[in-house]
Amino acid sequence: MSCQTQIHIDIQGHRGWRGKYPENSMIGFQKAMELGVTTLELDIGVTKDREIIISHEPFMSRKICLNPHGEEIPEEMDMVYNLFQMSHDSIKQFDCGTKFHPDFPKQEKVDVYKPLLSELMTFILKENASVKLNVEIKSKQGYYGIYTPHPKDYVALVLEEIESYNFQNRVTLQSFDINILEEINKQAPKLQIALLVDDNEKIQAKLKALSFLPSIISPYYELLTASNVTSLQSSGFKVIPWTVNSDEAIQIMIDFQVDGIISDHPEKVFQAIRE
Repeated sequence: MSCQTQIHIDIQGHRGWRGKYPENSMIGFQKAMELGVTTLELDIGVTKDREIIISHEPFMSRKICLNPHGEEIPEEMDMVYNLFQMSHDSIKQFDCGTKFHPDFPKQEKVDVYKPLLSELMTFILKENASVKLNVEIKSKQGYYGIYTPHPKDYVALVLEEIESYNFQNRVTLQSFDINILEEINKQAPKLQIALLVDDNEKIQAKLKALSFLPSIISPYYELLTASNVTSLQSSGFKVIPWTVNSDEAIQIMIDFQVDGIISDHPEKVFQAIRE
């Protein structure tokens, strides 16, 4: 089922289709593509072997993962399994899909591992799919050199991967980290860049912190009003809020005429657009 010809909004499956399938998993991406999302939103980190891995945290989160023996990860071990110090072979031994997720009780339980970005791009090319990627580079200053490479090297690794699969024209790179965004603009100024704005930040203040103008402003959805959406769009920005999950919030964003919606429940966005 594909509704792409009927819509005028970029429907982005957050971490694949997190409401229904384990986050950032190949099955979640595949099912979101079958649903007809225009963009797959995902997060990345880096392995010990400098491969780009799809993961929201740069470590094995005890919230979604079990250890290689199928056991709970103790709280004190939450950040010990550092992906930047692990090979992908060792990362694949962790089950990140069968543990019950309290925020998504209807999520299907599937034994999945954290895939590489190269696996996803290979799959998309094999399927000859038109879906785009919105890739969040997970990064903050306290992680540099410990959980992630330093910004210059981090961005270079990501760009090399994207270019090797010829995905430059179908990928957006986004980040909360200003240093990462500056590096993307320096190394690949033609690439589409999204400025992520957290719920405790102000859109204009964060925009002013950049030395360039990004293509997209991607704020927490409650930071948006009909007025500031119109103002941002009239200034040349696309506005794509995250993470919009309730029926009410989805409808409000549609009424605001945002350019895209990032949601754990992309099926709800399709439903709202059809009505």
